[in-house]
Amino acid sequence: MDYKRILLVILIMALVTYLPRVIPLAVFRKKIKNPYIQSFLVYMPYGVLAAMVFPDIFTSTACLVSAIAGTVVALILAWRKLGLLIVALGATGTVFLTEWILTVSGSGLI
Repeated sequence: MDYKRILLVILIMALVTYLPRVIPLAVFRKKIKNPYIQSFLVYMPYGVLAAMVFPDIFTSTACLVSAIAGTVVALILAWRKLGLLIVALGATGTVFLTEWILTVSGSGLI
């Protein structure tokens, strides 16, 4: 691959990720007092992250059953307000155990 193209792609990606962070700082000089806009700005990163990650959850495991089990455990642990590390380890462990049980039982799902 051409190094000029790689550098151009890196520059474009840097601008795309940097501009949305700088524009609000440049446009809004005073503190935003509108509760709707405040809540929008607070929850937007979580919504974008969820939209990017959630579809891949169901295709990243060996079978759909283990993906659903891991998702359910992650949602329960997150609902109980446990930390990100605990949620990630719980979901990963659940997927591992579910796939191991399905493999040992010979259910044919994997």
